[in-house]
Amino acid sequence: MSREEQKKKVVGVLNKAKSMELQAIHQYMHQHYILDDKDFGELAANVKLISIDEMRHAESMAERIMELGGEPTTELDGPVEKGQSVEEIFPFNAEQEDKAIEAYSQFMKVCMDNNDTISAKLFEMIIDHEQEHFNYFDNIDDHIKTLGSAYLSRIAGTPSDTGPAKGFSFVGQAE
Repeated sequence: MSREEQKKKVVGVLNKAKSMELQAIHQYMHQHYILDDKDFGELAANVKLISIDEMRHAESMAERIMELGGEPTTELDGPVEKGQSVEEIFPFNAEQEDKAIEAYSQFMKVCMDNNDTISAKLFEMIIDHEQEHFNYFDNIDDHIKTLGSAYLSRIAGTPSDTGPAKGFSFVGQAE
């Protein structure tokens, strides 16, 4: 297989992943607005930070696609789910993150099979962030299922201000 064919395969998986990230950005920002409107500020703030992480992922993928001579997609992988209750948001997001981890693991293999360790390392870093996101969403889902309204009452009225928005996985890291 020629180097151009290898690049094309890698650009293909990078674009698929970028479309997944774009969908996640829109989904999480929509949920952020809903959670903030319902006065669950702490939850809204963290979903917003995770959306910012997804923006960074999409940007990194676009930069790599350009380096490889491709055209970054602007298409979302799917529609934004609307009308979700607080109880529905977190298991939905955990499932989306789990699917992303599975897909990105396969995409990383495609990169390695096509001699692109740089793109493979990009996927490896992003998988680590997606695992953090999964853990957060899964933990919140567990709290809501276990503690129900007592947990949500504790969160109600908390501030949604994220301060300087570094992202969820980037909090505490040097600029």
